Amino acid sequence: MRTAHPVAAVRRAEEVALAAVPEGALMQRAAAALAVESARLLRDRTGGVTGRRAVLLVGAGNNGGDALWAGARLAARGVQVDAVTVADRVHAAGLAALRAAGGRVHEPGADADRALAAADLVVDGLVGLGGSPGLREPAASLVERIPPTAAVVAVDLPSGVDPDSGETPAAHVRADLTVTFGTAKPCLLLPPACEAAGAVRVVDLGLDPATLGRPGVERLTAADVPGRWPVPGPHDDKYTRGVLGVVAGGATYTGAAVLCTGAAVRAGAGMVRYLGPDAATDVVRARWPEVVPGPGRVQAWALGSGVDPQDAGQADAVRDALATDLPCAVDAGALALLPDRPRDAPTLLTPHAGELARLLTSRGTATEPEQVVVRPLASARAAAEATGATVLLKGTTTVLVAPDGRVRSQADGPHWLATAGSGDVLAGLCGVLLAAGLDPLDAGSLAVVVHGAAGTLASGGGPVSAGSVLDAVPAAVRTLLTGPQHPPHGARATRRATWDNER
Repeated sequence: MRTAHPVAAVRRAEEVALAAVPEGALMQRAAAALAVESARLLRDRTGGVTGRRAVLLVGAGNNGGDALWAGARLAARGVQVDAVTVADRVHAAGLAALRAAGGRVHEPGADADRALAAADLVVDGLVGLGGSPGLREPAASLVERIPPTAAVVAVDLPSGVDPDSGETPAAHVRADLTVTFGTAKPCLLLPPACEAAGAVRVVDLGLDPATLGRPGVERLTAADVPGRWPVPGPHDDKYTRGVLGVVAGGATYTGAAVLCTGAAVRAGAGMVRYLGPDAATDVVRARWPEVVPGPGRVQAWALGSGVDPQDAGQADAVRDALATDLPCAVDAGALALLPDRPRDAPTLLTPHAGELARLLTSRGTATEPEQVVVRPLASARAAAEATGATVLLKGTTTVLVAPDGRVRSQADGPHWLATAGSGDVLAGLCGVLLAAGLDPLDAGSLAVVVHGAAGTLASGGGPVSAGSVLDAVPAAVRTLLTGPQHPPHGARATRRATWDNER
């Protein structure tokens, strides 16, 4: 699992670490790693290191000091290094080291512009954790003049992004690589800032986990799936594995019913029941003969994919399910049918930006989709508070917020997944995991991982359809489960207990 910690926690942990080592030791460790990663990127991009040109953009804080010390190391390896300082006072020892290694120092102006224009590598040391979001002059203009051919390395985080929220309200750096120290910062996992971070390398500075405390953001990786996915044991049957009820589609959107129920079947539900009009039921049964039509015993519900809230029959079926004490995955048309008061049972909402904006507006906070796009964490958090549910905000990077404040982000699968019906498949996956007994945050996170893996398998680098993603679900689950950490079959109860203890 990848984790990121908020600024306040990082500062506390850094103070403890600084008191335990000689002065300057942490900066030297950070600068050494920054130089190594910068040289590696230079070699990858240009085929070598010696004779290449690097420009350091240097601000007043420790990030500027890291960049200067790293620049001195690069200069010692034969890189021509120019530093452009945007503050009256920068790290004095780092500046002296750079000059001693043969580096040149400029203020913004013609010489700085010429150096930037010729740069093979730009190291962004403008703003650290203490900076306010959005770059001001002269830094903003310098960043605009970074040539598109130059590789960009950000020190700790791309300058100009909000460290904790991931918002990018104004000018900011867009990096190919971010070298961050001690622990990742939330902006490196949260949209939209994570899209400006490029690849992320975390350099261990020996920060105390107890001092850091609970992560501000978590991200599951493929290695986290085997210990968490519900694998049946020798004493399981279709009921203990989880029976999912699905209310999806209708007379018009029969495809949504096929995709949602199919995802549940393909992901390993013990049984799937479908409630819908005759036309949709006939299509579902023709495609998935193992799906049982009509009401009956279920452990969880997947609601709303392709449902028109004005369709009285489907709307009543959704309301009836929401009135139970069973876990519910609530998608698309069912979002408009949520009760005014929070449900007592586990609830997972799976809106896209437009649906989340409508949900917040209906709860008294007028919101446009564009606001959700630029402030996804704040928007998802507001919806979780308003509904008492876990919110899975779909996007290129998916943000999940639980009512207790836990946050996860997932960036799984190709951008080709932005296609009609893809969300219906995801809703079915969420429902299966709720029926198996996972809590909404875990269910949503794992569903996104599997959905992304299926999208990658279906794509192979090209376009996908929702149907091709659905067909790839069994292979995606199998691939994820057969990793090096796969527990033995029949270890389901032990696995769940271990996960509970970890959490």
